[in-house]
Order: sequence, then C-alpha cells, then structure tokens
Amino acid sequence: MSAKIISVRSAVLFFALLLAAAGCTPAGPRALLKGKKYLDHGDYTEAAAQFKTATALLATNAAAWNYYGVALHRAGQPDDAINAYQRALELDRDLLEARLNLGTLLLEQNRAEEAKAEFTAYTLRRPNEAAGWLKLGAAQLKLGEIVPAERSFSAVLSLKTSEPEAYNGLGLARIQRGKPRDAAQFFAAAVQAKPDYAAAILNLATVSQQYLRDNKTALENYRAYLSLTPRPANYDDVNALANALEQSRATATPAPAQEPVTRPNPPPAPFAITEPKPTTKTYPVASPRPATAYHVPTNLAVTANGTHGSQAQRSTGAVNPLPTQTVQVAPEQRIVTTPVATSPAPQPAVEIPVPPAAEKPSFWHRVFAYSRPEPAPEPITPLPGNTVKPAQPVVIIPPAPVDFPRYNYLSPRRPAAGDRRAAGGAFTQARLAEQNENWDAALAAYRQAAELDPAWFEAQYNAGVIAHRLRNYSAALVNYETALALQPDSVDARYNFALALKASGFVPDAADELKKILAANPAEVRAHLALANLCAQQLHDPTLARRHYQKVLELDPKNAQAADIRFWLAANPE
Repeated sequence: MSAKIISVRSAVLFFALLLAAAGCTPAGPRALLKGKKYLDHGDYTEAAAQFKTATALLATNAAAWNYYGVALHRAGQPDDAINAYQRALELDRDLLEARLNLGTLLLEQNRAEEAKAEFTAYTLRRPNEAAGWLKLGAAQLKLGEIVPAERSFSAVLSLKTSEPEAYNGLGLARIQRGKPRDAAQFFAAAVQAKPDYAAAILNLATVSQQYLRDNKTALENYRAYLSLTPRPANYDDVNALANALEQSRATATPAPAQEPVTRPNPPPAPFAITEPKPTTKTYPVASPRPATAYHVPTNLAVTANGTHGSQAQRSTGAVNPLPTQTVQVAPEQRIVTTPVATSPAPQPAVEIPVPPAAEKPSFWHRVFAYSRPEPAPEPITPLPGNTVKPAQPVVIIPPAPVDFPRYNYLSPRRPAAGDRRAAGGAFTQARLAEQNENWDAALAAYRQAAELDPAWFEAQYNAGVIAHRLRNYSAALVNYETALALQPDSVDARYNFALALKASGFVPDAADELKKILAANPAEVRAHLALANLCAQQLHDPTLARRHYQKVLELDPKNAQAADIRFWLAANPE
C-alpha cells in the first residue's frame, strides 16, 4: 500500500552517504541511513527514532526532516508529522515532496482547504505529474468545488488515460452534480482500468441501486465487491444489502422490460478544453481497452477515494466487453486553454437525494462520504476600508514570438493500386493485433498491407493512426500524407495530420491544415476548437482564438467544452 518517496535530492544525498559509509560515517548521516533502512522495512517507530536523532544532528537538512515526517506519519503521529514537514519546507521551499506529503496528511485530517493550498503549489511547479492533480482534485471535491475538481481529474487523465482514481473522482463529482448516469459511466471506466478497484466497484453498485434503480447491475457489482481478497472491512454491511436485494428480486413481480443500465464506454468527456478525438469512418475495429492500472507514485500510501481494492481480480463477467467502434486517435499532449491564474467561479453543487438519516450516518453516507463537502470554514472578517491600499497597475508584457520549425511536405502523388487480395490478409492480421492491443504488430501489419496495395486508403490511414498512437509522428505524417493523396477531402485524415504536425512542433503547418478543413467545411466544430487552442497557446493570437471559440459555441452551444470556452472568453476580453 505504501509507495517509496521519489526525490532526486534525497537520492543524491543517500548515494553520497553510502559512499561515506565505506569510511568513518558521522553520527548524523549514520542515523539517517539507519532510519531509511527501517522505513523501507516498515518499522516506522524505529525509523522515527533514528530520524529524530538525524534531525537533531543535521538540523538544517530539509530532506532529513521530510523523512522524519514520513516516519511519524506512518507511525500514526500526525501532529508531529505536520511539524516535521513544515520544518522541511522552512529549510527548503523547493522540496516539493514535503509539500505533497504535508497536503496528503492535511487531507486525511479533513483540513481540505489547507491541503488544497499545498497541492496547488505542487501542481504549479510540477504540472506534468499526475499525483499532484489527483490529490488536488480530492481536496477540491471535499470542499464542494465540483467544477475545479473535474478539471483536476481531467488533467490526470490527460497525463495518464487509464488512471482509475481519476475516473472514480469524476464519478463522485457527477453524483454531486445530479448526473448519476454519467457517474455510472465513470465508475465503470475506473473498474475497466483496474478490475479489483474496490471503491469504484462499490460506487457503481450504489449508483445502480440508489439512483438508477438497476438492481441487476447493482447486485452483480455487490457480489464482485464481496469476492475481493482480502475481505473488505464493511463486508457484513454490503453482504446484508446484497442478500436483501437478491431476496427482493426473487419475490418481486416481473416488471416490463427496461433498458438495462450497463457499463457504457467511453465515459463522458473530461472537463478540459481539448481537441475532440477524431474517428475514421472507414473500417470498424474493436475499441482498445484501458491499459493496466497505473499506480501514482506518492510519498505516502493514501487513496484519493478512501477504499482500496486487493490484488484479486473480479469474477468473470463483472466488466462488460467494450462495444465495437472505429479506429481512434487521441493526441497525447492536450492543450488546455483556461489560464492558470484565472479560476472560474465554482458552480453550486446539485443537492443529491439520499435516504433519510438515522441516529447515526447511514450506509449510503459512508459509501459516498467522500462525495459530500465538509462544512465551509467561517468567513474571514475583512479589514476596514480605509486600510486597503489601491492596487498598482500591472504591466503585461506580451511573450516574444516563437520561431517554429516548418514541415517539409512530401506531397506524394497518388500511388498506383497493388494486390488488394494479398493486402487484405495483412489488414486482417493488423485488426487482430489491434484488438489484442499489440500495437507494434498492428503497425507492422498495416504497413505491410499498405505496401502490398499502396492505393488502399484504409491501410494507409490506419497505419498513420497506430504510428500516431505510438508517438512515432514522423511515420504517422508520411502515412497521413499518402492517405490524403488518395482522398484529399477526408476530414479525418487531414485533422489527424494536423494533430501529428502539432505534436511534432510544426505548429504553423498544423494551423494551415486546420484552416484547409474549415475552408471546405465551415461547420467542422473540432477543427474550430483545435485551431482556437493553437492560436491561444502556441501562436499567441487571442483575436483569432476568440473568433474560433465563439464559432464553436455558435455551432455547438452544448459542446462538452462550452463552459471552459466561456471561462477563457471572459478571462481574455477583446
């Protein structure tokens, strides 16, 4: 359950100490080494004793204080651990591991506002680490800041698309917004990413029963939860619920058939302004399943959602297979246009109907304890008006223009037709490899099909898609250009070509390709959105960005990114 601390600073320190151990090691470093050894072996009390000695002898060593805080934290001494973390930060404000540890401990103590401040500082310095965004989303969710929490969890998924705790957090957020069907989709996505994720299994069962009235799915997931090893702490409560539900289903009068509530895929779009995922309309293949669950490396073993599952897998059939859909290309690097410094006003949370409360909190309150906000702190009394000094005007210096590289277009001619029959066998092999998520084999087979019949658009396009997925952008660009030579009017191929150009750093060329799409298809929403993102972030052209964002709202007022776009427009007036 615990995770090792990741810190280059600490690693260098201990490496130096290990070298010194060959000679006469001073008492302070020796205690530090012993404490680290005890910590790695789970003897937290003895580790804390050694780190206490180390901090007494190395009083200005921030890393030592951070390790002391970790040992105290794991030994169940939270107050002393907080003092140790704060001392580490006093000595080194840039020791972000201590900041993440401190925020984690504050969140465990329901001091969500203080925890949020620590996580915010962490994500500002390390925006590409999913751990900080995951913790920040958890704190925001506890504070009832639903929209910011959705942004944070979406940031996690932009960095690690199969992170189950982020899907679970989005599900809890959707429950608070009164959207149980969306919540069920996110919980299902979390289970698909990690089949033994106890919190998501139980949440999916609870939503199915309490909100969607789908007792069949609820019972299936209750039984899957009860089958986890080791046995969950609330096994008896959940087992009683499952037995009662099973008895009620057995005695109930058969009702008219209703549309079953299963685990749909994919989940609703996360809350971030990004380009929509393009799909080809040429040849259906099985949608890729989420990858193996990614365990976020945090400094202390705590969960974002309270309950952890075991290493046992769910019973067969607990997760429905994903539906068949077309090949998808998801750009790995997403562009978020909402300025970091501008925070939108939090939207009011939707009141969630819950069973009447008894003398003690009900089981449903315990299941969704993480999803309801803690009482807000008392408001701070403002200073008298005559003590407030007028703010000094801020001079905004626009960024210097970036000299982007330009793409050397191959501009291939339309290739001649080849042996379509032989290419068909290779294409079938590529589809099978793709269904098994063997992306390298799929790419090789699609390339073989394209070589046997260079004029086969689907083979050229899908080879580009898989190369794009593998971040082999140079190969993807060649395949996309060849596909466009075969079908110049293919919006999907040109859109993916633009995304690959952007990922390769050829930003002006990516913008030119998007403009070509819009010249022939003025109502293509995803091209307007992608071009607006490029103008807002890379090209620093807010005027053009505004024009295309407004066009997105005009063409698709209910676009999943509409709220983010409005925030950006409000923060970037004309």
